[in-house]
Amino acid sequence: MMQKSNMFKGQQKKKSVPPSRHGKLHTIRKGKRVVKPYKVTKEMDSDQELSKFINYCNEVKAATDANKEGGQLSTIKTPPESSSAAK
Repeated sequence: MMQKSNMFKGQQKKKSVPPSRHGKLHTIRKGKRVVKPYKVTKEMDSDQELSKFINYCNEVKAATDANKEGGQLSTIKTPPESSSAAK
């Protein structure tokens, strides 16, 4: 009796795609998921503020360089979070 070539020890049968997913695309999960930490320390909060400032500075530099070359790139200002800070 012949053995199936793909069923040897250490090999697994590959999953096949179902015949119809009703127009739904196959979801591709790649990379790590973003998980918020349970405890946020003051050091983590200050690091986050620092990274926000650095990102803002980089965006402003990119916008000014684009405007010098004739483009129309500008940064969008986010509304202040006064309602959440007051709570």
